[in-house]
Amino acid sequence: MAQRLTYRRRHSYATRSNLTRKVKTPGGKLVYHYVQKKGSAATDPTTKQVLNGVPVLRPSQLSRSQTNKKDRTVHRPYGGVLSGANVRNRIIRAFLIEEQKIVKKVLKMQQKKDGKK
Repeated sequence: MAQRLTYRRRHSYATRSNLTRKVKTPGGKLVYHYVQKKGSAATDPTTKQVLNGVPVLRPSQLSRSQTNKKDRTVHRPYGGVLSGANVRNRIIRAFLIEEQKIVKKVLKMQQKKDGKK
């Protein structure tokens, strides 16, 4: 018959925070090893796309004392927060808006010139 196992901690309910794995020790005993919860991947807030280059860790491992800043982010504006495609779209949109303002200004100047003649 299989060996019975008991939890090693006082928490006695099979919840997400009390996940265990059965492990056989070198002495031949079966014991429970506690499994840490998996972290969720960082996602782009607008497209819900998983961000590449950002590790999937629990919040405590993503803290300043546990990992370097270069490991938590990506080297570009909004790196580690927005996806590359989203940043590109924002830059293009800002550029086109500025171009449109310049075109409006030039057209206004031309209309003023035509009105004077």
